[in-house]
Amino acid sequence: MQAKGRVFKYGDNVDTDVIIPARYLNSSDPAELATHCMEDIDKDFVKKVQKGDMIVANKNFGCGSSREHAPIAIKASGVSCVIAETFARIFYRNAINIGLPIIECPEAARDIADGDEVEIDFDSGMIYDRTKGTQYKGQAFPEFMQKIIHAEGLINYINQQN
Repeated sequence: MQAKGRVFKYGDNVDTDVIIPARYLNSSDPAELATHCMEDIDKDFVKKVQKGDMIVANKNFGCGSSREHAPIAIKASGVSCVIAETFARIFYRNAINIGLPIIECPEAARDIADGDEVEIDFDSGMIYDRTKGTQYKGQAFPEFMQKIIHAEGLINYINQQN
């Protein structure tokens, strides 16, 4: 599995309240959530993001409340992967559960800039910054997690097993 896209770069402690503000939690429709994704930290995100683009952030991405709406909004907005130095553990699990690829890689998170074109090989965990000509070794997903992501989430994966 691979992903390729343009980067939207953010800093430390991007919490679930800025990923999808609480005032929109009355909806569980992914398309509706996507229209408000990141709006409190980047009001132009939803206007600029294109299918395949990526989010790169520093430490503790997805901290705050445990709402599953946050990774759903990111995935529904077209983002193909989130790269961060570290993730809040509940966000990490929620992302995998809904089939949003995420990769921890401190070096990539520090070096990749907003607007860079990045390509990721999920099988190896390799991250290639095509703008800068650099590469990074991120944490590759174990095979069972790759199967969950490929199935578009844990529920789909379980249903395919029956």
